[in-house]
Amino acid sequence: MGSYAFSRLDRPHWSARLEDKKNTAIARVLRALGYEARIQPYTAYGSPTKVRVLGRVLFAGAGTRPDHFDPPVYDMRSLARRGFRNFTSQIDPHVRVTVTVSTAKGPQVFETYADRSGIIDEIIGVELAPGIHELSLSTDGTNTVTANVHVFDDEAQEIAVVSDIDDTVLITLLPRPLIAGWNAFVISQASRRIVPGMAVFYQQLRRHYGENTPFIYLSTGAWNVAPVLERFLFKNGYPAGPLLLTDWGPTNTGFFRSGTRHKLTTLAALREMFPNTRWLLVGDDGQHDPSIYGSVVDEHPESVAAVAIRELTDNEQDLAHGAERPLASIGALGRALVDAVPKVWRSTIGLKGSDDRPASVGPSSNGTASASSTHAPGTALESVHERQGVPWVSAPDGFGLIRAARAIGILGHH
Repeated sequence: MGSYAFSRLDRPHWSARLEDKKNTAIARVLRALGYEARIQPYTAYGSPTKVRVLGRVLFAGAGTRPDHFDPPVYDMRSLARRGFRNFTSQIDPHVRVTVTVSTAKGPQVFETYADRSGIIDEIIGVELAPGIHELSLSTDGTNTVTANVHVFDDEAQEIAVVSDIDDTVLITLLPRPLIAGWNAFVISQASRRIVPGMAVFYQQLRRHYGENTPFIYLSTGAWNVAPVLERFLFKNGYPAGPLLLTDWGPTNTGFFRSGTRHKLTTLAALREMFPNTRWLLVGDDGQHDPSIYGSVVDEHPESVAAVAIRELTDNEQDLAHGAERPLASIGALGRALVDAVPKVWRSTIGLKGSDDRPASVGPSSNGTASASSTHAPGTALESVHERQGVPWVSAPDGFGLIRAARAIGILGHH
């Protein structure tokens, strides 16, 4: 255990200090009851000269296996449980962690500490060849787990992909808190729905640019759900890659972290670690991805190969933003819960005729329309724009994004 003192400038928000006191008190009780620290490792990533190590330190019962929080990715039992169970583990803050990396020069050992939320997030200087490697993390020399390390050579890689998760690869309806909360905490995680065609889109990108094409999944979701997300991506055929999530608790500046700041900060860190990489930024229009990616394009157009936005369908837009429409996608019990909420707290439901609005394709506020494609009614529509000379494509699903990507040359034609 390390001791930490904060200056007035670094003094966390009072809510964070209260949470720290709570975690310290709970940790003291759990240790007295014989509980021990165990590490939940996350996929690390880096360049040939430095690696970002990620993980979380949690309490587990005495004698629990070191890999208790790290079942194999093909073990789908965690998908069968309800979402709230991902948030029941207790973190162990400020624990000393040893990181060991095997290199061409032999094993290299580094020491770091988990932060106040039990998160391990450290960049270490180490030389590794491009590809997938393995490192180990330990709290006491015997409680050891391993994690994959994806090492990318940005000078040799033609393109890299940063993908949002919620409403981009899986349907969450994140902007509507009641529905997002239902999806995140109540329903079985195995019932989460995939966005049609997105896995196919990513597989085609990997096939086009090579098996070592970097895929990095950036989300405002909590680290608590990382194992479930990893299994969801594996189960549905998405390319493997590191997850870059966040802590949902209080921060040094307020009650909650800023999702927009998290994404902008992470994208800036990726540009710093991989200065020669050109990124394909993939997100959705349900929240802030267009504005976040737009600001990156405006400030660093040379680092962006293209932007691909998955447009929420009419049903999803209505659910996400409160327009009136039947809530069939969340089931009978979910609809009953929404109906029980007073209308002053929510938008009304069931606008007659809203399903009949025609879809259209045209110029976007994100740029000047340079191309568009239309299809028969009932089929996906995709569009292509430009912003600061960077292609900007959008479509309601992955199949439409494939067509748009081919139109701008990001994907080859069959």
